[in-house]
Amino acid sequence: MDYEMDIEPTGPQVTVREAEPYHVDFKLSSVDLAFANSLRRVILAEVPTMAIDLVEVERNTSVLPDEFLAHRLGLIPLNSKNCDQDVEYTRDCDCEDRCARCSVTLTLHARCTGDEIMPVYARDLVVTGERANEWVGTPVLTDPEGKGSLICKLRRGQELKMTCIAKKGMAKEHAKWAPTAAVGFEYDPHNNLRHVDYWYEEDPIKEWPISQNAAWEHAAPPDQPFDYDATPNNFYIDVESIGNLDPDTIIQQGIVVLQRKLATVISSLSGAGNGGMGDDDDMMGVRSPDAYEPPEGMDGGFTAYANGGTSAWGASAATPYGATPYSGGGYGY
Repeated sequence: MDYEMDIEPTGPQVTVREAEPYHVDFKLSSVDLAFANSLRRVILAEVPTMAIDLVEVERNTSVLPDEFLAHRLGLIPLNSKNCDQDVEYTRDCDCEDRCARCSVTLTLHARCTGDEIMPVYARDLVVTGERANEWVGTPVLTDPEGKGSLICKLRRGQELKMTCIAKKGMAKEHAKWAPTAAVGFEYDPHNNLRHVDYWYEEDPIKEWPISQNAAWEHAAPPDQPFDYDATPNNFYIDVESIGNLDPDTIIQQGIVVLQRKLATVISSLSGAGNGGMGDDDDMMGVRSPDAYEPPEGMDGGFTAYANGGTSAWGASAATPYGATPYSGGGYGY
């Protein structure tokens, strides 16, 4: 027997258009603009990574001051594989100062003994001591030579010796924890929805060329009536990683972060979490024994909020603070 089946896909749909080790380009469809933009913002700012947060300088005779070097060291990408599960935030760790569960220690010791200028690269950072896993905290080396980011240059006799402490964080605390170099985001490349008002001098078509994403959609005919209820449905997202996390891992962790934030909101609204608003509903209408009840005989009339009631100081204007203009049976709210 032949059965008619509805094979129309439901829910979010992802079409991967390009995938590379540090870059992924995909189309997200069957979602609304709010969800797509929330995913973009979470990927940018709330995916946890590792970065150098504390630098203990023992010796620095280079031409760069300590603060300058500390800033450059903080911006060096560090491998953050599985740091969301294996590494604790320092504020959540039980240790007194730092430990292998919440930090990674790297040392840097370089001294120029020759006449030529000696560059110091990220590859010169050495991970010492224990760490949460075998990858986390290792400097990312994506260049063909395997040198990594340039830290500074030393002349003869100059020396650097310092200890760096890498910690877990997110980009909304500081940009050094950003997992991405850039996130491209576009929808409606033909501007069929008229969300963009182009400024132009003579011809907007020539002065504002359409992007490559326009090949994935059709432009609306010029004589077609404008649909004021139309909403965007296809979103083109381009994620470029800096090497500390794979692009697909960044997107997956972004979805997990978004799910946790939504779960927190749902828990608070439903009363399942602490401080929820629905505790009375869980007790089937029975008043909580810890709820406040006014003393016997007050009946709400001995408050400043009772309808026509008097204040705690009575109906006169005499109060412990002297005469006030709020006489006549209440505070005058």
